[in-house]
Amino acid sequence: MDSKQQSFKDIISGDTPVVVDFFAEWCGPCKMMAPILKDFASQMGDRVRVLKIDVDKNPAAAQAYRIQSVPTLVIFQRGEVVWRQSGVVQKKQLEHVVNQLPRTYTQ
Repeated sequence: MDSKQQSFKDIISGDTPVVVDFFAEWCGPCKMMAPILKDFASQMGDRVRVLKIDVDKNPAAAQAYRIQSVPTLVIFQRGEVVWRQSGVVQKKQLEHVVNQLPRTYTQ
């Protein structure tokens, strides 16, 4: 993932769904999400992007998306929030949500 080359806004504005994990290093449930997201990302391949945002290091991003608890997962597509949930989310649920999103293909 070479996200340093693109801004967050550019990344979430694309057609590819972006799962953003708002987390904190001190958060126990956040640590439980890490292997779930890793497995999910490897299984989904290029159909989805997964980003992790540390709310302690990026308070402006957390405030902009009204993150009140961690972990909070937010799925963006074309710059819009299409789904969000706080707490640990299982891989099957993430797969289901992403598979329900409308697919768009660029010409």
